[in-house]
Amino acid sequence: MSSIYFFFFAIVLLGGELLYFRIARSYKILDHPNVRSLHERPTIRGGGIIFYLAAVLFYAITLRPGLLFIVSLTLVSVVGLIDDVRSLSSGTRFLAQSVAFAMILVELELPEVGTLMIIVIFIVSVAAVNTFNFMDGINGMTGGYGLVALGSLLYINSYNIQFIENDFLLAVLAALLIFCYFNFRKKAVCFAGDVGSLSIGFIILYLVIKLVTTTGNYNFVVLLSVYGVDSVLTIIHRLIRREDIFKPHKLHLYQVLVSQFKISHLRMSGMYVIIQLLINVLVIACLRLSLGQQYLMSLGVLMVLALLYVYLKRRIFSDIQAG
Repeated sequence: MSSIYFFFFAIVLLGGELLYFRIARSYKILDHPNVRSLHERPTIRGGGIIFYLAAVLFYAITLRPGLLFIVSLTLVSVVGLIDDVRSLSSGTRFLAQSVAFAMILVELELPEVGTLMIIVIFIVSVAAVNTFNFMDGINGMTGGYGLVALGSLLYINSYNIQFIENDFLLAVLAALLIFCYFNFRKKAVCFAGDVGSLSIGFIILYLVIKLVTTTGNYNFVVLLSVYGVDSVLTIIHRLIRREDIFKPHKLHLYQVLVSQFKISHLRMSGMYVIIQLLINVLVIACLRLSLGQQYLMSLGVLMVLALLYVYLKRRIFSDIQAG
């Protein structure tokens, strides 16, 4: 699409977001402070619906990237929106996400990957999309992290290997920028909500899966390593504490840091975004190396992140016990 089309595309997205704000206020679709949240006042929930709108509008104009993708994204987004309005059971959410990713794997046609790897990709994808939902807890986190992920994919698509149309990536980036305007601030106008965190997570995971299966290079999963390490190790931490991992909590590293050290939401989000950006720059820079060397680099990144997580958690909880 030309620049003028993108301008009007962004205007339509902005209009859709503002319209949703009016609807959300009228029907009181608000995120109230609870045991898991870190905000202090009711805030519009579901502002991330703009990510879904961007994908659907782009498809309506271009009929790309594919009907199965749009149908599966719609399934995930609708279930997320319903969950924002009234809570759904974890079983319902899991079923919808499983069906959606099954459709994605059918659309991508993975004949050379192997059945076992398809099963692994399916399980990891369903778990990973919920990671975006779990990490959506403070201002700027979802929007900023999404910008880094999509920006990295856009660079790879433009200068390394093209696996999808640049215009689609730019369309979603436009939605992220608009969302960040309302969310990446001290007092957010809106939160992404389940509809937003799940839809942007689904879009990004679709793109990463497509990139991995196109290249055969699994190192690209490290483009989402900060979220991944925090989520996986937090689950392990909760299991060690014999907690119900399906109940709300404040044990993600960013939640503990904000609560214990009173770090501002924007600074905390900025730290996560910058760390992931540096990692992504490293991943892209290492693409000129052999595949084996790239895997060693990825292993090193994951080990450093894991050690940093464990060190900070041990120090924080030691201080809490000592105090």
